[in-house]
Amino acid sequence: MTPADVRRAAGRIRWYVRELTGESAYDRYVAHTRSCDPGAPVMTRREFERSRTDAREADPREGFRCC
Repeated sequence: MTPADVRRAAGRIRWYVRELTGESAYDRYVAHTRSCDPGAPVMTRREFERSRTDAREADPREGFRCC
């Protein structure tokens, strides 16, 4: 394998892990907010994750947390 092949494979693995863990959701949120309304305030990552967790826990279709 050439160094370029290794970088390409590492990039694909990184993309997959970010999608699997939901880490890329914040990046998509920021891009969407800035493209739809450039003047709108953008939540910090902490605010975004708190909002996402609250929404997930409030929706009974998403399951529930016991703890």
